Amino acid sequence: MKQFFTAMLILLVAQPALCSKDYDIVSFGALADGKTLNTKAIQSAIDRAHNDGGGRVVIPSGQFLTGTIELKTGVELHLSKKAILLGSTNPKDYRKKIRWDALILADSAENIRITGKGIIDGQGAELALHIDSLFYVGEVDSSNYILFPEKRPMARIRPQIIEFRRCSHVEITDVTIQNGAGWVQTYWLCYDLVIDRVRVESDAYWNNDGIDILDCVKVRITNCYVNASDDGICLKSYGHPNSTSFCDSVYIADCVVRSSASAVKLGTASYGGFKNIIIERIKVFDTFRSAIAIESYGKGFVENVLVQDVKATNTGNAIFIRIGKRLDQMAPGILKDVTIKNVHVKVPFKRPDYKYVLRGPALPFFHNTFPSSITGLPSQKVENVTLENITISYPGRGVKAYANLPLSRLDDVPEVEKKYPEFSMFGELPAWGFYVRHVDGLTFSNVKIKIRKPDYRPAFVFDDVQGLNLNSVEVKGDDKKEDYIYHNVK
Repeated sequence: MKQFFTAMLILLVAQPALCSKDYDIVSFGALADGKTLNTKAIQSAIDRAHNDGGGRVVIPSGQFLTGTIELKTGVELHLSKKAILLGSTNPKDYRKKIRWDALILADSAENIRITGKGIIDGQGAELALHIDSLFYVGEVDSSNYILFPEKRPMARIRPQIIEFRRCSHVEITDVTIQNGAGWVQTYWLCYDLVIDRVRVESDAYWNNDGIDILDCVKVRITNCYVNASDDGICLKSYGHPNSTSFCDSVYIADCVVRSSASAVKLGTASYGGFKNIIIERIKVFDTFRSAIAIESYGKGFVENVLVQDVKATNTGNAIFIRIGKRLDQMAPGILKDVTIKNVHVKVPFKRPDYKYVLRGPALPFFHNTFPSSITGLPSQKVENVTLENITISYPGRGVKAYANLPLSRLDDVPEVEKKYPEFSMFGELPAWGFYVRHVDGLTFSNVKIKIRKPDYRPAFVFDDVQGLNLNSVEVKGDDKKEDYIYHNVK
């Protein structure tokens, strides 16, 4: 572990300085009326700064409407305190260079920055509804449209706000980024990325992931506030063909997250993998799914992960750890060497995201409150997990008449190895506190869980768990004789 922290110190290295010359977009013909499309003027300023060897492109006070702009090597996009960069609501004003359309693109650029106290506003609801209207007049193919359960255009045809690929020495600081039509920020195969003091306010439409990190190396996300109508901070790995890319040396700290999905998550896509991840001093509130979700859902690996000092209130689930599979021909990945400590969570009885305009999807079956879970597969166990100094308060109120999975039917809990990973994926579970299955090497140390009202289920169910160590584990609020159920456990 000492080597782990030593390796992470490289994240503190300062980034290269940029040329200090300013290029005011007004000098290139931009108008701050919120109506004139300024794409060409802003791009001209960026191109000039780049061709001159680098510089700072300044967005002054006012509202500047634009379509897609591309940052280039050596350029800093600086938003003054009262500057608002407005994304166009016309999808024809956007273009893609990488995967999807985006308001601000960068590809294979070095030493690029977005700074300042201004606002980047994607006007996502208006933009998405414009795309939605195009479907009904036949300009959007049905293959790009979701008809059930909600009717909406797919994320891939809704412009993101930021998408950077294969960029190095990237810094995003101080800005407010809001109202995405889809993913808010995507950083893909980037090296030396700093996101600091950034505020995300994006619950305007579906799939508003706050920050997405894809196969990046040497990443710092600190002092950020993220309010997103999807995952808050999400690490993914696509493990590109003929490539060994994966997320490595990622540090996430001192952030506040509100999410209509999961607050901090890694591994929904994990075809490459994740290594040397530290997540600490995180506050989570009003979050529909898990405060912390760690998943291996491809052929890749998840290893050497430390999560500590997390406080979550009004959150649907505390901890979710899961190995699964995406495709029949794909072998399951590896998930091992995870430490989670100093975590305090309060789970509500009613849905925690009820104040959201776009809430998480309602489940199509009756269920009692879901426990935390750590689950592998019969063919691939989760390995070496330690939970230390954990307190979780549950509402209880679980009743057999509403939903029931008796202990005599533990084998009936489905494996659902290819189902999308989330804490509700198994349906009703036989424990109110922790459900653990297919794990090799698990330590609970100073773990306290309680229920505020009675629940028909036991606190813990351990099924097919080898190397289980319980040290100072406490259950409060439950008067049943059996709080710990062991099935095929050593």
